[in-house]
Amino acid sequence: MAQKPSIPKGTRDFSPVEVSRREYIIQTIKSHFKNFGFQPIETPSFEKSSTLLGKYGEEGDRLIFKILNSGDFLEKSNEQHLQAKDSNAVSSQIAEKALKYDLTVPFARYVVQHQHELVFPFKRYQVQPVWRADRPQKGRFREFVQCDADVIGSDSLWQEVEFVMLYDQVFHALQLNGITIKLNNRKILSGFAEVIGEQDKLIDFTVALDKLDKIGEEGVKKEMLEKGIAEEAISKIQPIFNFSGNFKEKIDQLKDILSTSTIGLEGVEELTFVHQALEDYEFKSATLDLDVTLARGLNYYTGAIFEISAPENVKIGSIGGGGRYDDLTGIFGLKNMSGVGISFGLDRIYLVLEELNLFPETVTDSTQILFVNFGFEESKYAMKAINKLRQKDIKAELYPDDTKFKKQMQYADKRGIKYAVIAGESEIEKEAFNLKNLETGEQELVDLETILKKFA
Repeated sequence: MAQKPSIPKGTRDFSPVEVSRREYIIQTIKSHFKNFGFQPIETPSFEKSSTLLGKYGEEGDRLIFKILNSGDFLEKSNEQHLQAKDSNAVSSQIAEKALKYDLTVPFARYVVQHQHELVFPFKRYQVQPVWRADRPQKGRFREFVQCDADVIGSDSLWQEVEFVMLYDQVFHALQLNGITIKLNNRKILSGFAEVIGEQDKLIDFTVALDKLDKIGEEGVKKEMLEKGIAEEAISKIQPIFNFSGNFKEKIDQLKDILSTSTIGLEGVEELTFVHQALEDYEFKSATLDLDVTLARGLNYYTGAIFEISAPENVKIGSIGGGGRYDDLTGIFGLKNMSGVGISFGLDRIYLVLEELNLFPETVTDSTQILFVNFGFEESKYAMKAINKLRQKDIKAELYPDDTKFKKQMQYADKRGIKYAVIAGESEIEKEAFNLKNLETGEQELVDLETILKKFA
């Protein structure tokens, strides 16, 4: 019995239309990466397990796809570990490689390994698939493409300024207006914890605060209390639960709230720099907002934190994000290398553009002209013309089979091809072609030069 074809959960096949649309998004992003001075690199689909494990926290480690060693992979395993069902110990012995979880840790490994070949600050972009053993849901897959840009070897805040501009200009090029670039700073969050005297509960505090838009003020306070944060401490930062106003007004409020925190005021200064540097910049599609509840990447971000929200009328999670990290390469022995990076969420951007019907029609154009096949000699005549059209980047093809005219027209219709060229004995004698508009039915006898000009 034949096996029923299927693919693993969380993976997808892509149709020609989907691939064309994805390439449209990727090429738009890549062109702007290049305009901003980023250079492309690529790293392997899989890394040594030791490179990845322990870099994403306990939960991240659970989501890493491990690759079994070739051959008899149990040969090197420890019998005691097997008997004890110690999966962590066994996996390190039988799976020495793993699919990469993201592009950031492999990038850090790349920088350290190639540090003597690179010019710092090093600006790189990378567009490659990554894999996570996550629970699939809308906009979340087990195999997906990340589009990252990072600058490493500079602590200048002008990098943050440029990333804001980069986000704005990419989404403008995609005609996606109404996005929000949310900006926060890890030092602001550390400042809050310092002000309330709960520095040792920074993660618990910020994780709860990050849920403000989902569970509301009372829900956040309840979670903080459950984590052991005193009610009196929470009351000291009450103003952040009613945080409003434009970017500058929020900065002024933060100065008051964090007046007793040195690290908090450092964060305020950094946000002020970014805001002032962008005062004369004319945003094309985005709004810049200061969001003090933003708390992504707390395990590694040390300064700026970015998150991109889709237009309000689209219900989907963030479509991009990133932040500043001070010592990412330190895990591989290269200390004091500050960096900042961002990522575009390709799959979610795709879903947003699809929902808002923002993909240009030309994105999915394939063949522009179909040459009808009337037999060997006619096809030889057609092929000469097709080759000249292709040299001018005009997409043309010959129907491969000498079959009924109706069937060839049905093929053109299903492919969305708008023009057909008919060249039989009479056309060959005149060194001409009958060009037929398949939408209007209009047909005219023309020479090849006319076709070249029409589709150039």
